[in-house]
Amino acid sequence: MATTQLIDRRLNGRHKSAQNRQRFIRRYKEQIKQAIAESIAGRSITDVASGGEVRIPRRDIAEPEFRYGNGGWRHGVHPGNREFVAGDTIKRPEGGGEGQGSEASDSGEGEDDFTFTLTRDEFMDLFFEDLALPNLQKTRVQSLVEEESVRAGHTHDGVPSNIDIVRSLTGALARRTALRGPLRAELVELEDRLNICTDAQERAALRADIEALEKRIGMVPFLDEFDLRYRNRVTRPKPCTQAVMFCLMDVSGSMDEQRKDIAKRFFMLLYHFLHNTYEHIQVVFIRHHTAAQEVDEQEFFQSRDTGGTLVSTALDLMDRIIAARYPREDWNIYAAQASDGDNWPMDSTRCRELLVERVLPAVRYYAYVQIVASQEQQLWAEYDSVRATHPHFVMQKIAERSDIYPVFRQLMRKTTS
Repeated sequence: MATTQLIDRRLNGRHKSAQNRQRFIRRYKEQIKQAIAESIAGRSITDVASGGEVRIPRRDIAEPEFRYGNGGWRHGVHPGNREFVAGDTIKRPEGGGEGQGSEASDSGEGEDDFTFTLTRDEFMDLFFEDLALPNLQKTRVQSLVEEESVRAGHTHDGVPSNIDIVRSLTGALARRTALRGPLRAELVELEDRLNICTDAQERAALRADIEALEKRIGMVPFLDEFDLRYRNRVTRPKPCTQAVMFCLMDVSGSMDEQRKDIAKRFFMLLYHFLHNTYEHIQVVFIRHHTAAQEVDEQEFFQSRDTGGTLVSTALDLMDRIIAARYPREDWNIYAAQASDGDNWPMDSTRCRELLVERVLPAVRYYAYVQIVASQEQQLWAEYDSVRATHPHFVMQKIAERSDIYPVFRQLMRKTTS
Protein backbone atom coordinates (compact mmCIF):
# COMPACT_ATOMS: atom_id res chain seq x y z
CA MET A 1 0.00 0.00 0.00
CA ALA A 2 1.43 3.38 -0.97
CA THR A 3 2.13 5.87 1.86
CA THR A 4 2.06 9.65 1.76
CA GLN A 5 4.83 11.65 3.41
CA LEU A 6 4.45 15.41 3.89
CA ILE A 7 7.67 17.43 4.34
CA ASP A 8 7.65 21.03 5.59
CA ARG A 9 10.43 22.85 3.75
CA ARG A 10 9.51 26.38 4.78
CA LEU A 11 12.55 28.40 5.80
CA ASN A 12 12.98 29.90 9.24
CA GLY A 13 13.70 33.57 9.71
CA ARG A 14 17.02 34.53 8.10
CA HIS A 15 17.49 30.90 7.09
CA LYS A 16 18.17 29.78 10.66
CA SER A 17 16.94 26.52 12.11
CA ALA A 18 14.60 27.32 15.00
CA GLN A 19 14.50 23.64 15.96
CA ASN A 20 18.28 23.40 16.30
CA ARG A 21 18.33 26.69 18.20
CA GLN A 22 15.84 25.43 20.78
CA ARG A 23 17.74 22.15 21.05
CA PHE A 24 20.93 24.08 21.79
CA ILE A 25 19.19 26.18 24.45
CA ARG A 26 17.75 23.09 26.15
CA ARG A 27 21.11 21.33 26.13
CA TYR A 28 23.15 24.20 27.54
CA LYS A 29 20.41 25.88 29.60
CA GLU A 30 22.38 25.91 32.86
CA GLN A 31 25.45 27.47 31.22
CA ILE A 32 23.29 30.08 29.46
CA LYS A 33 21.41 30.94 32.66
CA GLN A 34 24.71 31.36 34.50
CA ALA A 35 25.99 33.63 31.73
CA ILE A 36 22.78 35.68 31.90
CA ALA A 37 23.12 36.13 35.65
CA GLU A 38 26.72 37.32 35.24
CA SER A 39 25.79 39.75 32.48
CA ILE A 40 23.20 41.59 34.59
CA ALA A 41 25.74 43.47 36.71
CA GLY A 42 27.32 45.15 33.69
CA ARG A 43 24.12 46.29 31.98
CA SER A 44 22.41 49.62 32.20
CA ILE A 45 19.11 49.81 34.08
CA THR A 46 17.05 50.14 30.90
CA ASP A 47 18.73 47.10 29.31
CA VAL A 48 18.68 44.87 32.37
CA ALA A 49 16.15 42.40 30.90
CA SER A 50 16.68 42.85 27.18
CA GLY A 51 18.14 40.27 24.83
CA GLY A 52 21.70 40.27 23.62
CA GLU A 53 24.92 38.33 23.56
CA VAL A 54 25.93 35.93 26.31
CA ARG A 55 29.28 34.17 26.55
CA ILE A 56 29.68 30.52 27.40
CA PRO A 57 33.12 29.01 28.14
CA ARG A 58 34.04 26.78 25.26
CA ARG A 59 35.04 24.01 27.63
CA ASP A 60 31.39 23.75 28.73
CA ILE A 61 30.14 22.99 25.21
CA ALA A 62 32.99 20.79 24.00
CA GLU A 63 31.79 17.71 22.13
CA PRO A 64 33.24 14.29 23.05
CA GLU A 65 35.63 12.94 20.42
CA PHE A 66 38.02 10.04 19.85
CA ARG A 67 41.75 10.77 19.85
CA TYR A 68 44.91 8.75 19.48
CA GLY A 69 46.46 7.89 22.82
CA ASN A 70 50.10 8.56 23.65
CA GLY A 71 52.62 5.97 22.39
CA GLY A 72 51.90 2.91 20.27
CA TRP A 73 52.55 2.28 16.58
CA ARG A 74 50.62 4.05 13.85
CA HIS A 75 50.84 4.23 10.08
CA GLY A 76 50.51 7.58 8.41
CA VAL A 77 51.04 9.24 5.03
CA HIS A 78 52.94 12.55 5.09
CA PRO A 79 53.72 15.03 2.31
CA GLY A 80 57.25 15.08 0.91
CA ASN A 81 59.92 17.39 2.35
CA ARG A 82 63.63 18.13 2.10
CA GLU A 83 64.73 16.21 5.21
CA PHE A 84 63.29 12.74 4.68
CA VAL A 85 62.89 10.30 1.80
CA ALA A 86 60.95 7.06 1.46
CA GLY A 87 62.23 4.41 3.87
CA ASP A 88 63.68 6.79 6.49
CA THR A 89 62.76 6.09 10.11
CA ILE A 90 61.33 8.98 12.11
CA LYS A 91 62.29 9.07 15.75
CA ARG A 92 59.55 8.91 18.31
CA PRO A 93 58.93 12.35 19.88
CA GLU A 94 60.11 12.73 23.45
CA GLY A 95 57.56 12.91 26.24
CA GLY A 96 55.35 9.97 25.22
CA GLY A 97 54.47 11.20 21.74
CA GLU A 98 52.91 14.50 22.83
CA GLY A 99 54.92 16.46 20.28
CA GLN A 100 56.50 19.87 20.61
CA GLY A 101 55.51 23.31 19.52
CA SER A 102 56.15 26.96 20.08
CA GLU A 103 54.24 28.99 22.65
CA ALA A 104 53.02 32.51 22.10
CA SER A 105 53.18 33.41 25.81
CA ASP A 106 54.08 32.01 29.21
CA SER A 107 50.53 32.31 30.58
CA GLY A 108 49.21 29.00 29.27
CA GLU A 109 46.79 28.30 26.46
CA GLY A 110 43.04 28.55 25.97
CA GLU A 111 40.19 29.26 23.59
CA ASP A 112 37.84 32.14 23.09
CA ASP A 113 34.44 31.90 24.77
CA PHE A 114 31.46 30.89 22.65
CA THR A 115 29.20 33.90 22.00
CA PHE A 116 25.48 33.20 21.67
CA THR A 117 22.86 35.85 20.89
CA LEU A 118 19.50 35.54 22.65
CA THR A 119 16.32 37.25 21.57
CA ARG A 120 14.40 39.24 24.18
CA ASP A 121 11.75 36.52 24.54
CA GLU A 122 14.38 33.79 24.97
CA PHE A 123 16.20 35.96 27.49
CA MET A 124 13.00 36.55 29.47
CA ASP A 125 11.98 32.87 29.46
CA LEU A 126 15.38 31.74 30.75
CA PHE A 127 15.82 34.65 33.12
CA PHE A 128 12.51 34.22 34.94
CA GLU A 129 12.19 30.45 34.69
CA ASP A 130 10.94 28.72 37.86
CA LEU A 131 9.84 32.06 39.38
CA ALA A 132 6.33 32.96 40.51
CA LEU A 133 4.51 35.22 42.93
CA PRO A 134 4.17 33.28 46.20
CA ASN A 135 0.73 32.48 47.62
CA LEU A 136 -1.12 33.61 44.48
CA GLN A 137 -4.79 32.60 44.67
CA LYS A 138 -7.89 32.96 42.52
CA THR A 139 -10.05 35.88 43.53
CA ARG A 140 -13.43 37.23 42.51
CA VAL A 141 -14.03 37.37 38.77
CA GLN A 142 -13.67 40.86 37.35
CA SER A 143 -16.63 42.65 35.79
CA LEU A 144 -14.72 42.59 32.51
CA VAL A 145 -14.84 38.89 31.64
CA GLU A 146 -11.63 37.41 30.32
CA GLU A 147 -11.86 34.70 27.69
CA GLU A 148 -9.46 31.97 26.66
CA SER A 149 -9.26 29.97 23.45
CA VAL A 150 -9.59 26.20 23.87
CA ARG A 151 -9.66 23.21 21.52
CA ALA A 152 -13.13 22.03 20.51
CA GLY A 153 -12.69 19.08 18.18
CA HIS A 154 -12.72 19.40 14.37
CA THR A 155 -14.89 21.05 11.76
CA HIS A 156 -15.37 20.80 7.99
CA ASP A 157 -14.73 24.52 7.44
CA GLY A 158 -11.74 26.66 8.33
CA VAL A 159 -8.60 28.39 7.15
CA PRO A 160 -5.69 26.44 5.59
CA SER A 161 -3.40 27.10 8.54
CA ASN A 162 -5.76 25.11 10.80
CA ILE A 163 -5.89 21.96 8.67
CA ASP A 164 -5.29 18.80 10.67
CA ILE A 165 -3.27 16.81 8.13
CA VAL A 166 -3.29 13.49 9.98
CA ARG A 167 -7.04 13.62 10.64
CA SER A 168 -7.74 14.59 7.02
CA LEU A 169 -5.62 11.78 5.56
CA THR A 170 -7.15 9.28 7.97
CA GLY A 171 -10.63 10.26 6.81
CA ALA A 172 -9.56 10.07 3.18
CA LEU A 173 -8.20 6.56 3.71
CA ALA A 174 -11.46 5.44 5.31
CA ARG A 175 -13.49 6.94 2.46
CA ARG A 176 -11.35 5.28 -0.24
CA THR A 177 -11.58 1.94 1.55
CA ALA A 178 -15.37 2.22 1.83
CA LEU A 179 -15.89 3.20 -1.83
CA ARG A 180 -13.32 0.90 -3.41
CA GLY A 181 -13.96 -2.16 -1.22
CA PRO A 182 -17.14 -3.43 -2.92
CA LEU A 183 -15.75 -2.54 -6.36
CA ARG A 184 -12.52 -4.46 -5.71
CA ALA A 185 -14.49 -7.49 -4.50
CA GLU A 186 -16.57 -7.39 -7.67
CA LEU A 187 -13.38 -6.96 -9.72
CA VAL A 188 -11.83 -10.09 -8.16
CA GLU A 189 -15.02 -12.06 -8.94
CA LEU A 190 -14.99 -10.93 -12.59
CA GLU A 191 -11.30 -11.82 -12.95
CA ASP A 192 -11.95 -15.29 -11.54
CA ARG A 193 -14.81 -15.80 -14.03
CA LEU A 194 -12.57 -14.61 -16.86
CA ASN A 195 -9.91 -17.14 -15.95
CA ILE A 196 -12.29 -20.08 -16.22
CA CYS A 197 -14.40 -18.79 -19.11
CA THR A 198 -13.82 -20.43 -22.54
CA ASP A 199 -16.47 -18.67 -24.63
CA ALA A 200 -14.89 -15.87 -26.70
CA GLN A 201 -17.95 -13.63 -26.71
CA GLU A 202 -18.43 -13.96 -22.96
CA ARG A 203 -14.72 -13.30 -22.34
CA ALA A 204 -14.94 -10.07 -24.34
CA ALA A 205 -17.93 -8.96 -22.26
CA LEU A 206 -16.05 -9.80 -19.05
CA ARG A 207 -13.02 -7.78 -20.17
CA ALA A 208 -15.24 -4.80 -20.93
CA ASP A 209 -16.85 -5.05 -17.49
CA ILE A 210 -13.39 -5.32 -15.84
CA GLU A 211 -12.11 -2.21 -17.68
CA ALA A 212 -15.20 -0.23 -16.67
CA LEU A 213 -14.82 -1.38 -13.08
CA GLU A 214 -11.10 -0.43 -12.97
CA LYS A 215 -11.99 3.00 -14.34
CA ARG A 216 -14.58 3.45 -11.59
CA ILE A 217 -11.98 2.45 -8.97
CA GLY A 218 -9.44 4.86 -10.46
CA MET A 219 -11.94 7.73 -10.36
CA VAL A 220 -12.13 7.59 -6.55
CA PRO A 221 -10.00 10.65 -5.58
CA PHE A 222 -7.06 10.29 -3.19
CA LEU A 223 -8.10 13.37 -1.21
CA ASP A 224 -11.52 14.96 -1.51
CA GLU A 225 -12.71 18.29 -0.13
CA PHE A 226 -15.10 16.30 2.05
CA ASP A 227 -12.09 14.69 3.79
CA LEU A 228 -10.58 17.95 5.02
CA ARG A 229 -10.75 18.47 8.78
CA TYR A 230 -9.85 21.75 10.49
CA ARG A 231 -8.87 22.20 14.11
CA ASN A 232 -11.69 24.05 15.82
CA ARG A 233 -11.24 26.47 18.70
CA VAL A 234 -13.85 28.25 20.80
CA THR A 235 -13.61 30.89 23.48
CA ARG A 236 -14.86 30.43 26.99
CA PRO A 237 -14.74 32.66 30.07
CA LYS A 238 -12.15 31.94 32.75
CA PRO A 239 -11.69 33.36 36.24
CA CYS A 240 -9.21 36.23 36.48
CA THR A 241 -6.51 36.41 39.08
CA GLN A 242 -6.25 40.03 40.14
CA ALA A 243 -2.91 41.01 41.62
CA VAL A 244 -1.20 44.26 42.51
CA MET A 245 2.44 44.83 43.43
CA PHE A 246 3.51 47.78 45.58
CA CYS A 247 7.09 48.93 45.00
CA LEU A 248 8.44 51.07 47.86
CA MET A 249 11.86 52.69 47.36
CA ASP A 250 13.83 54.82 49.79
CA VAL A 251 15.32 57.89 48.04
CA SER A 252 16.56 59.73 51.13
CA GLY A 253 19.95 61.40 51.43
CA SER A 254 21.56 58.30 52.99
CA MET A 255 20.80 56.39 49.79
CA ASP A 256 23.73 57.50 47.64
CA GLU A 257 23.84 57.01 43.86
CA GLN A 258 25.36 53.54 44.12
CA ARG A 259 22.67 52.28 46.50
CA LYS A 260 19.90 53.89 44.47
CA ASP A 261 21.29 52.20 41.36
CA ILE A 262 21.15 48.80 43.07
CA ALA A 263 17.58 49.45 44.29
CA LYS A 264 16.47 50.56 40.81
CA ARG A 265 18.01 47.47 39.24
CA PHE A 266 16.14 45.25 41.70
CA PHE A 267 12.82 46.95 40.96
CA MET A 268 13.50 46.88 37.21
CA LEU A 269 13.95 43.11 37.42
CA LEU A 270 10.74 42.87 39.42
CA TYR A 271 8.86 45.03 36.92
CA HIS A 272 9.97 42.94 33.91
CA PHE A 273 9.25 39.71 35.78
CA LEU A 274 5.66 40.75 36.56
CA HIS A 275 4.83 41.88 33.03
CA ASN A 276 6.56 38.91 31.41
CA THR A 277 4.87 36.30 33.64
CA TYR A 278 1.39 37.69 34.30
CA GLU A 279 -1.07 39.18 31.84
CA HIS A 280 -3.22 41.05 34.35
CA ILE A 281 -1.28 42.70 37.13
CA GLN A 282 -1.04 46.26 38.37
CA VAL A 283 2.06 47.93 39.78
CA VAL A 284 1.97 50.84 42.24
CA PHE A 285 5.21 52.85 42.59
CA ILE A 286 5.91 54.71 45.82
CA ARG A 287 9.01 56.85 46.50
CA HIS A 288 9.72 58.26 49.92
CA HIS A 289 12.12 60.36 51.99
CA THR A 290 10.46 62.43 54.73
CA ALA A 291 7.25 62.20 52.70
CA ALA A 292 5.87 59.44 50.48
CA GLN A 293 4.42 59.95 47.03
CA GLU A 294 2.77 57.66 44.49
CA VAL A 295 4.50 58.18 41.12
CA ASP A 296 4.43 56.69 37.66
CA GLU A 297 7.01 54.31 36.22
CA GLN A 298 9.16 57.00 34.60
CA GLU A 299 9.39 59.18 37.69
CA PHE A 300 10.05 56.18 39.91
CA PHE A 301 13.17 55.20 37.99
CA GLN A 302 14.39 58.63 36.85
CA SER A 303 13.43 61.25 39.44
CA ARG A 304 16.36 62.66 41.45
CA ASP A 305 14.58 64.24 44.44
CA THR A 306 15.93 63.42 47.91
CA GLY A 307 15.65 64.46 51.58
CA GLY A 308 15.50 63.04 55.09
CA THR A 309 14.13 59.63 56.05
CA LEU A 310 10.76 58.60 57.41
CA VAL A 311 10.04 55.06 56.18
CA SER A 312 6.64 54.89 57.86
CA THR A 313 5.24 57.44 55.41
CA ALA A 314 5.53 54.87 52.58
CA LEU A 315 3.79 52.16 54.61
CA ASP A 316 1.02 54.56 55.62
CA LEU A 317 0.47 55.63 52.00
CA MET A 318 0.38 52.00 50.87
CA ASP A 319 -2.26 51.21 53.52
CA ARG A 320 -4.43 54.12 52.37
CA ILE A 321 -4.15 53.10 48.70
CA ILE A 322 -5.18 49.53 49.53
CA ALA A 323 -8.21 50.76 51.45
CA ALA A 324 -9.25 53.04 48.60
CA ARG A 325 -8.60 50.91 45.50
CA TYR A 326 -7.73 47.29 46.29
CA PRO A 327 -10.20 45.42 48.55
CA ARG A 328 -8.54 42.44 50.23
CA GLU A 329 -11.26 39.99 49.18
CA ASP A 330 -10.82 40.86 45.49
CA TRP A 331 -7.06 41.30 45.11
CA ASN A 332 -3.81 39.42 45.62
CA ILE A 333 -1.69 42.17 47.18
CA TYR A 334 2.12 42.06 47.18
CA ALA A 335 4.79 44.49 48.27
CA ALA A 336 8.54 44.89 47.78
CA GLN A 337 10.53 47.48 49.73
CA ALA A 338 14.14 48.59 49.23
CA SER A 339 16.05 50.77 51.70
CA ASP A 340 19.47 51.13 53.28
CA GLY A 341 17.84 50.76 56.73
CA ASP A 342 18.72 54.28 57.88
CA ASN A 343 15.70 55.72 59.67
CA TRP A 344 14.71 57.73 62.74
CA PRO A 345 14.69 55.33 65.75
CA MET A 346 11.14 56.19 66.78
CA ASP A 347 9.93 55.86 63.20
CA SER A 348 11.39 52.35 62.94
CA THR A 349 9.14 51.29 65.82
CA ARG A 350 6.17 52.83 64.02
CA CYS A 351 7.10 50.89 60.87
CA ARG A 352 6.90 47.63 62.79
CA GLU A 353 3.50 48.58 64.18
CA LEU A 354 2.16 49.55 60.75
CA LEU A 355 3.36 46.29 59.26
CA VAL A 356 1.91 44.06 61.95
CA GLU A 357 -1.41 45.85 62.44
CA ARG A 358 -2.38 47.13 58.99
CA VAL A 359 -0.14 46.08 56.08
CA LEU A 360 0.69 42.39 56.59
CA PRO A 361 -2.94 41.31 57.27
CA ALA A 362 -3.80 42.66 53.81
CA VAL A 363 -0.90 41.27 51.73
CA ARG A 364 -0.03 37.76 50.62
CA TYR A 365 3.71 38.36 50.48
CA TYR A 366 6.02 41.18 51.58
CA ALA A 367 9.71 41.28 50.62
CA TYR A 368 12.15 43.70 52.24
CA VAL A 369 15.55 44.22 50.61
CA GLN A 370 18.19 46.17 52.49
CA ILE A 371 21.01 47.75 50.53
CA VAL A 372 23.76 46.94 53.01
CA ALA A 373 24.91 49.95 55.01
CA SER A 374 28.19 50.34 56.88
CA GLN A 375 26.57 49.21 60.13
CA GLU A 376 23.34 47.54 61.15
CA GLN A 377 20.36 49.87 61.55
CA GLN A 378 17.41 49.70 63.92
CA LEU A 379 14.96 49.22 61.05
CA TRP A 380 16.49 45.80 60.31
CA ALA A 381 16.13 44.77 63.96
CA GLU A 382 12.47 45.85 64.03
CA TYR A 383 11.71 44.06 60.77
CA ASP A 384 13.54 40.96 62.01
CA SER A 385 11.13 40.71 64.93
CA VAL A 386 8.25 40.86 62.44
CA ARG A 387 9.74 38.06 60.34
CA ALA A 388 9.79 35.74 63.34
CA THR A 389 6.00 35.81 63.63
CA HIS A 390 4.88 36.32 60.00
CA PRO A 391 5.99 33.63 57.48
CA HIS A 392 4.91 35.71 54.47
CA PHE A 393 7.32 38.49 55.42
CA VAL A 394 10.85 37.87 54.08
CA MET A 395 14.10 39.83 54.26
CA GLN A 396 17.34 39.80 52.27
CA LYS A 397 20.46 41.94 51.98
CA ILE A 398 22.18 43.15 48.83
CA ALA A 399 25.77 44.37 49.06
CA GLU A 400 26.66 44.83 45.38
CA ARG A 401 25.29 44.42 41.86
CA SER A 402 26.22 40.76 41.59
CA ASP A 403 23.94 39.96 44.56
CA ILE A 404 20.78 41.31 42.89
CA TYR A 405 19.90 38.32 40.72
CA PRO A 406 20.52 35.59 43.37
CA VAL A 407 18.51 37.57 45.94
CA PHE A 408 15.71 38.17 43.44
CA ARG A 409 15.45 34.45 42.63
CA GLN A 410 15.47 33.63 46.33
CA LEU A 411 12.57 35.98 46.99
CA MET A 412 10.48 34.98 43.96
CA ARG A 413 11.25 31.27 43.70
CA LYS A 414 8.33 29.07 42.73
CA THR A 415 6.97 26.94 45.57
CA THR A 416 4.69 23.92 45.38
CA SER A 417 1.46 24.21 47.33
